[in-house]
Amino acid sequence: MLLPQTKEREYRFRLALRMGIPIFALIITLISTTILSTHETLGPVFYFVSVILFVFSIYFILFLIYNGSEIRITDPITKTFTREYLFDYLGKELKRKRDYSLILINIENLNNINNIYGFKNGDRVLFSVAEWIGEYLESKDIKNFPLGHIKGGEFLIGLDGKESDYNTILDVMCIKSERLKVDDIEIVISGVLTDSSYSKKLDYLMENLYEKYKEKITVRENSKTKEIDPNDLEMIVVNAIKDKKITVKTQDIICDDEIYMKECFIKLFDKDDKIIHQKQYMKVINRLGFEVEYDLIVLEKIVDMCLETNGSRYAFFISPRSLRNYLFISKAKELLGSLKESKSNIVFILSEVEYYAQIDKYNSILNSFRDLGVKIVIDRLGSLHTSFLYLKELNIDIVRFDSSYSKNLNYKDIVDGLSFIAHKKGIKTWMKMIENEDINEMANSLRIDYKQGKYLASVK
Repeated sequence: MLLPQTKEREYRFRLALRMGIPIFALIITLISTTILSTHETLGPVFYFVSVILFVFSIYFILFLIYNGSEIRITDPITKTFTREYLFDYLGKELKRKRDYSLILINIENLNNINNIYGFKNGDRVLFSVAEWIGEYLESKDIKNFPLGHIKGGEFLIGLDGKESDYNTILDVMCIKSERLKVDDIEIVISGVLTDSSYSKKLDYLMENLYEKYKEKITVRENSKTKEIDPNDLEMIVVNAIKDKKITVKTQDIICDDEIYMKECFIKLFDKDDKIIHQKQYMKVINRLGFEVEYDLIVLEKIVDMCLETNGSRYAFFISPRSLRNYLFISKAKELLGSLKESKSNIVFILSEVEYYAQIDKYNSILNSFRDLGVKIVIDRLGSLHTSFLYLKELNIDIVRFDSSYSKNLNYKDIVDGLSFIAHKKGIKTWMKMIENEDINEMANSLRIDYKQGKYLASVK
């Protein structure tokens, strides 16, 4: 049984008890008056008091019944807390507890379900999803938690603890919901969470939840790439490279609470100046063998940015295959030559699935760029076996941990070990996707040199 149903029963019991108090008082009064009366004759006081108590009892019981019908703790459809009671309950919890988290769960396709299958089936879906949420969280040993129906397909959950305690649980819940059906009705569920470190006021936390949810939907919509005919896509990419139509977005990397460098994210433009995302165009570039041409265009753009900003340091991906290409090496060194004293502002990020066996040759190439002031980063340490091998065998400057290590505090010991190895070799460490305070504190405790993520941007 969910906590809202338990609370509803407690509320009704207390209401019935209060309703019975006047009746008990009347009986006790009648008995007491009878005992105090002289023998068999009852005085007028007895009748007067009895009538007054009787009339008052009727009024009091009717008053309680009327107010009891006005006050509801549980929603009649979902059997979870009503919004009014839930908000009152959560407001008290936030004041009482140091760390408290809120999760917003939304049935995204509820309107479609109502339109296609009718409102009765929509109500059944709401009830079934509420039960499923309760069963899932109880399977994770989370019990007696407040769960309420806010509006539409939205449910709000309150849980003891920090946001980081429930990130993984929420992610797994959303993944498991993909198999959730009610009488063959498919259900689409998504969720976001926040905690009291953002604010102790419920109104602000709700605003934060809806902002996060809106941002999540926006990111998801932007990530949906429009299907383009493969032949058309090839021509678009070829023309974009030919005309050098690229744009660069950056994100700050922090060292000692200061911006140390910026990571660059590259996008191409088509003839109508619409953005072509990397997931689309990189497949074409690799298939057509345009890696060298593409990397040279990117390097040229970054060199121009270095000259314009006069001091900013930029990190960006370079294909290892380009880096081992003599044409690229020659052209790249010419471009770097124009930077003069700003050569050290260029940072190459390398990531490779297949191990390159000619390690001495590879080292020689990297050293030639390092001599020009370029810093070398090996990406996805802890995920790709090649990254660990290159950490051991290549002369590099920085290693960046795979993003999975920024999502789970349980990986702290692994990060600590890899970080220790890197520092022993005189190599700096870099962690990205730092999204909350707990991960940031872990990075600080492990002496991670460079940090990157939305949390750092929000607290800066």
